[in-house]
Amino acid sequence: MDKIGFIKKDMYNLECSVNGKLRNHDVELVTEYFMAEQKKNEAFYFKIEGDGHDRFSRCFWADATSRRTYGFYGDVVVFDTTFNTNRYDLTFAPMLGVNNHGQTIVLACAFLSKETTESFVWMFEEFKKAMPGGEPKTIITDQDAAMAIAISIAFPTTFHRLCIWHITSKFSVKLPRDAYKEYLREFQKAIWDTDNKDEFDAKWNTVVTKAGLTDHPWLSSMFDLREFWVPAYARQFFAAGMSSSQRAEGSHGFFKQYISRRNSLMDFIIRFERALSHQREKELVADHVDAFEVAQCLLPMPMNKQMATLYTRTMFQKFEQELIQSTACFLELKTEDVCKVVFNVSERKNWETRVAEVVYVKDSDQASCSCKRFEFVGIICKHILALFRRDQIEYMLDKYILKRWKKTAKSGLVSDANGNEIKDCADPGLLIKRSTMSRLASDVVEDALMSEEGCELLSETLKSLQVKLKLLKDGPSNNEVGGSSSQTQYMKDPKRVRCKGRSKGVMGAKEKAMKRGIRHCRECGHIGHDRRQCPALNTP
Repeated sequence: MDKIGFIKKDMYNLECSVNGKLRNHDVELVTEYFMAEQKKNEAFYFKIEGDGHDRFSRCFWADATSRRTYGFYGDVVVFDTTFNTNRYDLTFAPMLGVNNHGQTIVLACAFLSKETTESFVWMFEEFKKAMPGGEPKTIITDQDAAMAIAISIAFPTTFHRLCIWHITSKFSVKLPRDAYKEYLREFQKAIWDTDNKDEFDAKWNTVVTKAGLTDHPWLSSMFDLREFWVPAYARQFFAAGMSSSQRAEGSHGFFKQYISRRNSLMDFIIRFERALSHQREKELVADHVDAFEVAQCLLPMPMNKQMATLYTRTMFQKFEQELIQSTACFLELKTEDVCKVVFNVSERKNWETRVAEVVYVKDSDQASCSCKRFEFVGIICKHILALFRRDQIEYMLDKYILKRWKKTAKSGLVSDANGNEIKDCADPGLLIKRSTMSRLASDVVEDALMSEEGCELLSETLKSLQVKLKLLKDGPSNNEVGGSSSQTQYMKDPKRVRCKGRSKGVMGAKEKAMKRGIRHCRECGHIGHDRRQCPALNTP
């Protein structure tokens, strides 16, 4: 051990020493980093604001790749905040989307010291300034009151969808124990197995009446908000097939593999960029696969082969499943333009007959279905495909092929509000220049290592060159940089804030009992014994 020159404790001491030297310079480092990124590519956008006392309060940033990506996939945004990502307890607020492979993508990020309506409005307004193409069609969040008000102010034309998972997971907490145990399945059927608004209203009211919960305040409030979370109401709005913000929860889990609550802001951004590059690498791999491979078709039909060449592999698999299931649908003509589509669905090992109604106007080749799958997911449903098969339509019509699901979704130019093109890389030849100079530098180093004189000469030359490059880099700068005043360089580091904190999590009756150290009998519901000693079961 005494022969090892650098041990774990030395690494810890070095980290403490570096952090000590950087203390009170965190915001300055972040600002300089953002300005450097903006010099590399003018499409990098950031904004930093103080609290009125020359101390950091909040910041927003979006790189060129994210801004360009929004131009292709900005129709749906998932927004959720997360905590324990930095030493100041600032709230990290990423805005996420989904690409043509069904992968999660980062559109923009922010640090907020307060989770108030004003803070969220500020963030959303910066988001609108940075992003091309206007407001998203749909934004998915949890039930945060300040967030909901901010969305109505900043995105007046955007449909605000509430996360259905957050709502349904609260049934175990909000409902009486006996009512939850007896009627949960009926509530689930009312929520998930209804195709229209009237059917949902009728089933919901029936279950509520049977359970004796007509005056239950939480159920009444959820019913009043039904158009924002119940599928029968909300599936008419495009959401890329998402009904919850769990994609954001998964993304938080992914990024927290790289960061911790001990990170400074600069530490966080470096680690976050590393994680982001790994995420984007997966997208590049999927792009490469789709560019050079065509998915195998299970059904030898012209339409299936057509979509295999157009859709990404992930989206094609979803389409093919709809096409396969369409073979089990039976058509029943109601009128000249309206068709009943009868099909069977598996329901806990039982088969249940369901009916969808398709309206198809041949003159305009316009088809719509009561299931609203095309409106919600962007992929044609099995009911309309069954109708196309009956009418011997062999190829998919262009109007039913969304560009955002195609292999070529990212083709085309994306421009900002001023008409300037947003490019991933400001200089297309930058990578070539870097490669050329790297090879040259490598050759020079190899030659210098052949003698001591060569090493000294190269070392002195590099030091002199480094000074000249620094002077060139630190030349005269503008007062306004990327919508952020240069005065933000001198802002003080933020104080540790008291945020709302993470959700405590939804805890059911069983978990509550275990936390209290009291066991409930699963058979009779009483306490003091378990199922093995239950009098109801042991009664002769």
